[in-house]
Amino acid sequence: MSLSEEPIAPTPTTQQDAPSGFEETESVNTSMQEFHQLYQKLLVITLVLTGIIFISVWIFYSLNTALNYLIGACTGVVYLKMLAKDVEQLGAEKNRLSKNRFALFVGLIVLATQWHDLHVLPIFLGFLTYKATLLVYTVQTAFISDS
Repeated sequence: MSLSEEPIAPTPTTQQDAPSGFEETESVNTSMQEFHQLYQKLLVITLVLTGIIFISVWIFYSLNTALNYLIGACTGVVYLKMLAKDVEQLGAEKNRLSKNRFALFVGLIVLATQWHDLHVLPIFLGFLTYKATLLVYTVQTAFISDS
């Protein structure tokens, strides 16, 4: 048998013919892209809600109360970023989520109780803005999927 007569193995042309490792890698990449899109969407909704609520609190209460809210909301955004980073590493590098984020919240509340100009309630409600974001996203998703 000469070199020109050796049988040539067919190359994979469809995803079904491709090795299973390729499918898993593609699936992971797609999942990570979806995760990053969701994270970006949640971040934008959180920032929009923060702006709307900050201006509303400033109009109806005072600048000091609005700034206290803003401190809490900014801490909530940092918490959301830490959570996203933790979730991103889940599976590949970690088996479970860390509890470091909770220390951020506890530190914020301790700071609010010790500092004379800070008020706990607006800071706490500001921190919970990211939870309101999850509600907005859930309602949007429910109405979009019904259409």
